Amino acid sequence: MVLNGRAEEFRISASTKQRVLDIASEHHFQPSHSARTLRSGSSNTLGLIVPELTNFAHASLAQAMEPLCHQAGYQLLVVSSDEDPQLESSGIEHLLARQVDGLMIVPCSTDAEIYTRWKERLPLVLVDRRMANSAIPFVVTDAENAVTAMMQDALSSGAREAYYFGGQPDLSPSIDRLNGFRTALAQAGLSEQPGWVRARDYRRSSGYALMRECYQELGRYPQVLFTGSITLLEGALSFISEHHHFSCAPQRIITFDDHNLLDCLPMSIDAIQQNSNELARASIASVQALINRQQPENVWIPAIYHWRTRQASSSPRPDEQ
Repeated sequence: MVLNGRAEEFRISASTKQRVLDIASEHHFQPSHSARTLRSGSSNTLGLIVPELTNFAHASLAQAMEPLCHQAGYQLLVVSSDEDPQLESSGIEHLLARQVDGLMIVPCSTDAEIYTRWKERLPLVLVDRRMANSAIPFVVTDAENAVTAMMQDALSSGAREAYYFGGQPDLSPSIDRLNGFRTALAQAGLSEQPGWVRARDYRRSSGYALMRECYQELGRYPQVLFTGSITLLEGALSFISEHHHFSCAPQRIITFDDHNLLDCLPMSIDAIQQNSNELARASIASVQALINRQQPENVWIPAIYHWRTRQASSSPRPDEQ
């Protein structure tokens, strides 16, 4: 009764309560979490599955979720799928065995049926990536409008070409970012030319290879470049730096994802950042709604804009200071 916090309810004296707590402390006693789960029907844990913890956006999401889960009375358990559906399935099974109350997944597959089966077993919310024609609730960034807005700005200066480096084309973030890119082209009166859109995966090495191929084919760098992730940008910049080409690099570079190191580069790069705190907050709220047998609405979180080119243009040149 003391260890379950019910000493006052059963009128156990303060001295007896303290003796029990002292002995428990002396023997490093911890209450059985499994037993509590059986009694209450709740483990007070939530699961999060992400493709890669080394991915800056996914790591930021997990980091933002943990304190919010604590505030809501939950412990967060994080599993990485390494973009492998089989590992993802094993991770889900592991979290189910731990009797998590709900699950939040950044899915690595585009097969909605896989996640529909899991949804029948526990409250499940998709985060960062969504499924077309699926009833599974999701919380994602409004990437399409953000990319359109930044690309419109880049093309407003008279650029007549723009290149897109993307990742897995079947994933919803890739689809949204490419749609935003193409919308901006159309609004600028530009017809997409062969080779303007290129996609592999979101690895740094792919960004390097795409930049190398583009430069070799054109004999120069494109006027405007959009990279679909910070890792693709790293690869593209690695090629530019390796050949000491910052003086003839693309006139305008825009990337999805942001990092403080972009403030330290010899060129201004505009970035679109996912709002990890709001993604985390909305995801936890959605899974809590499902736990309480309520149906949450799908949520689109506005992105954060980092306009470094505008800051650079408004800063005085050294000879003007």
